[in-house]
Amino acid sequence: MKSAKKIPKTFIVFLIASFFIWLLITFSKEYKTVISYNVDFKNISQKNILLEATTQQIKIFIKATGFKLLWTQIFDNKITLDISKLNQKKATVFYFFPKNQLSEIQNQLTSGVYIETILKDTMFVNVGFLASKKIALKPNLNIKYHVGYDLLGAVKVVPDSIVISGDENEIKDIQFLNLESINLENQKTDFSKEVSISRTLKNNNLKLSTSKAVIYFKVDKFTEGSLQVPFRVVKLLSNSKITTLSETVTVTFVVALSNFSRVSKESFIVECDFEVTHKNGLSYLIPKVVFKPEFVKSVKIIPNKIDFLIQK
Repeated sequence: MKSAKKIPKTFIVFLIASFFIWLLITFSKEYKTVISYNVDFKNISQKNILLEATTQQIKIFIKATGFKLLWTQIFDNKITLDISKLNQKKATVFYFFPKNQLSEIQNQLTSGVYIETILKDTMFVNVGFLASKKIALKPNLNIKYHVGYDLLGAVKVVPDSIVISGDENEIKDIQFLNLESINLENQKTDFSKEVSISRTLKNNNLKLSTSKAVIYFKVDKFTEGSLQVPFRVVKLLSNSKITTLSETVTVTFVVALSNFSRVSKESFIVECDFEVTHKNGLSYLIPKVVFKPEFVKSVKIIPNKIDFLIQK
């Protein structure tokens, strides 16, 4: 069997050299073509905000060598247009004429690339009116406490509110923003954590004065106590006197262990409203706690009915 003839190396070198010469000649020629440029905008009025534009590209008929065209397509296909002077079409729809900025656009193109014409006569942009407002930050907590433990005081958020800026029509109905959710199990210690503000808003044009906040709260073990507390009868009828069979009630309360020593019978005010008894034709008084310290979590009165006698 005859062996296959080998291609001479000189032929391969000649072929490669010929290709590069052809490439050089081809790309050195001048061409006219259409290129789509991505568009950024500048110089918008300080009282306005640029909303989503109807188009972000503009087609330009240009003249350049093949090398310049290749460079433009890969590395230099973005221009910036001035929208300081806009014409209004509708409430938030404005327009301008790119051809009025021909010299500015030409200066942004790669050297050796020349504009023949701009194919888009008019560009439209959506412009809103810039506004700001202060809104609250809302913690999003799901906490399961260890047995006998609970929240001590209120959950704190720092900062508790932020300023948002954006189109006035889009921010007017926003009353608060949620913080990212936190799920805790078997919690029995104090908690502090920096969390992000949840960006569930549809419009990315909205700006926040800060993107994070700190949530913290205290946790304590809670216990139950009871005290004998005197009560008073209020809203007696004129010239009426009553006698109750007891002068005190038992107030059972739940309080954090760290605050237990702060509780005394003077911490509570218990009243019986005689007017309620009289209007409802009751034969007993109903004691109610009308004052308790904020740090006391819950209270219960025993007995919940007090017998009385009317003195004549």
